Amino acid sequence: MAIAQGISEEGGLFVPESIPAISMDELRSMADKTYAQRAAYVFSKYLTDYTEAELRYCTESAYNTKVFDTENIAEIAHLFDGTYMLELWHGPTCAFKDMALQILPYFLTTAVKKLHMDRKVVILVATSGDTGKAALEGFQDVPGTEIMVFYPVEGVSDMQKRQMITQEGENVNVCAIKGNFDDCQSGVKKIFTDHDVLAALEQGGMTFSSANSINWGRLVPQIVYYVSAYVSLAEEGEIAYGDQLNVVVPTGNFGNILAAYYAKQMGVPIGKLICASNINKVLTDFIRTGVYDRNRQFYATVSPSMDILISSNLERLLYLLTGEDDAKVREWFTALSETGRYEVTDAVKEKLSALFYGGFCDDDETKATIAQLHKEYGYTCDTHTAVAVKVYQDYCRETGDTTKTIIASTASPYKFSVSVLEALGEMPDSYTDEYELVEKLHEVSGLEVPQSLAALKSKPRRFTGSIDKTEMQQYVLHQLGLS
Repeated sequence: MAIAQGISEEGGLFVPESIPAISMDELRSMADKTYAQRAAYVFSKYLTDYTEAELRYCTESAYNTKVFDTENIAEIAHLFDGTYMLELWHGPTCAFKDMALQILPYFLTTAVKKLHMDRKVVILVATSGDTGKAALEGFQDVPGTEIMVFYPVEGVSDMQKRQMITQEGENVNVCAIKGNFDDCQSGVKKIFTDHDVLAALEQGGMTFSSANSINWGRLVPQIVYYVSAYVSLAEEGEIAYGDQLNVVVPTGNFGNILAAYYAKQMGVPIGKLICASNINKVLTDFIRTGVYDRNRQFYATVSPSMDILISSNLERLLYLLTGEDDAKVREWFTALSETGRYEVTDAVKEKLSALFYGGFCDDDETKATIAQLHKEYGYTCDTHTAVAVKVYQDYCRETGDTTKTIIASTASPYKFSVSVLEALGEMPDSYTDEYELVEKLHEVSGLEVPQSLAALKSKPRRFTGSIDKTEMQQYVLHQLGLS
């Protein structure tokens, strides 16, 4: 039900009753398994309502070379001594969201069958760039589903926008919002809990679900790649089983780093969780002070998927750090909704600082880091990954910690060609469209252009125009034929 429904009727997030353990012997047993097999094993600990055969069907359907461009699904690049890039962008949309959103449709349709639901599932998605396309790709023409994606009209890269507005499929819809990602996310959450909308859906034989990371079915697949990466590094002899491994994650909505926290709580020997933000540093400030305050200027940056001031998945972390005190968490998030601010207790602050390190960098530092990596190591990364690298460098200087570290690389540099070329000093004076820039980046980096991005060039644009954030509810009802 947690996966089929996506969000609770009260608007809260589903969490597991307890975090299952994984032993060192279990980690060793995964050594010779494929990524799909490792995923099925981890899922079996959380998704206990699914049979072994159902989990195998879901994982084998999602994690294969027809979908991903590498047998390993997630590649590990050795950047420099003791530091590794976990490349999570080898799926069809060239972003880490594919790791979860290729399997979510299989989870969801299996759940619907198990629950004997005879209603169409309507998936609402708010996106800051990557979730939208990954969700559209995953749910395209999936029987019994309809998907609607909302994105900020000025808050995504040209390539991210092109990916979404050219999306094929009879059951897909894409809509630009005059506002930022937080407006999209707040609008979707409001629609989910609007009684009039829910009544209209019920009458129309439909039900809502979500493909955002508020859906537990989005978060649990992200745990897998941290478990799998640890096993792979141990098998390569880079670490020994039992050694600690730090994890660096560029994040805005806190889902990707929360998945690493769950892996740590399961028993994977993860050390410090390094949370990297861009100049919209609400998470950095929160980790350092215990005060969450979204009452600040919002910046549109070269790492747009992190341009977020309301990090939904913090709700799940705080539930655990308070000893599962849902009343306290509800109090804080009510304050966030009403005043834009809350402050956690001293006990939670201590746990936060023990578990996490928060850092940020601005656009100039992001671009300088891209240039540095390219010059020193011949490695070309996107803007979000560069934020993570810069914050990791700051962490090392500040702490002197030499623990081996894995950095989550969250998107292909081709999704942000303008910013990457600017960083490398290779931006042409003029260009016709983003595909001239893709070719230029190929020339400069030597990286193969992902086929899925190259194919977009000839696709017609299906979804144009934009609406005000106040019109989202009417838009949803109209598109579903319920108004």
